[in-house]
Amino acid sequence: MKYLLTFAMATATAVMGACGGMATNNANTSMANNSMKANNTAVMTPANTATAPAADDNPMVGGSPMMKTKDIIDNAVNSKDHTTLVAAVKAAGLVDTLKGAGPFTVFAPTNAAFDKIPKATLDNLMKPESKKALTGILTYHVVPGKMDAATIAKGIEDGKGKFAMKTVAGGMLTATMDGKDVIITDEKGGKSKVTIANVMQSNGVIHVVDSVLMPK
Repeated sequence: MKYLLTFAMATATAVMGACGGMATNNANTSMANNSMKANNTAVMTPANTATAPAADDNPMVGGSPMMKTKDIIDNAVNSKDHTTLVAAVKAAGLVDTLKGAGPFTVFAPTNAAFDKIPKATLDNLMKPESKKALTGILTYHVVPGKMDAATIAKGIEDGKGKFAMKTVAGGMLTATMDGKDVIITDEKGGKSKVTIANVMQSNGVIHVVDSVLMPK
């Protein structure tokens, strides 16, 4: 149960840290709230290094609450951290798909993750003639079913350190643990850290990641 316990401890640490921070000085509550809004993330550990769980039923992502009663698209369009992802989903014609019943597990790259891709390459992917390639990349971030943090942690435990997930695109993603962090590795060896886990949606779950995953 090593990996499941590690993930659970990371979850407890993040939540306890958030509670402790608010209890330390009630006079600074408004300042803390403003700081959280400025960071545009759900509550994370003080060092901002461990995988952070969703702090409540409707966690803040990109400065907006992610409502568990809304679908993946309706939530994503409200996140200021995912405007590039939303634009890419629209360019690829995947809006209706991700508004479907699912359930889907989406590893959602932030704008900063897309910024790691050369601008010329990203601009080219957004062109109509590159729709097939863009669709392949985006669907590589989607796994059928609802893979919440507990499911992924158990998969890593059962797989003796590795959990392989088949994507909608057909390729494979591999989840591992690096300390308290969940790392998703693509088929090219690229690694992406889950920065916010378990953002529940009406048709699945989102895990925010810090790099774009690339298929072969």
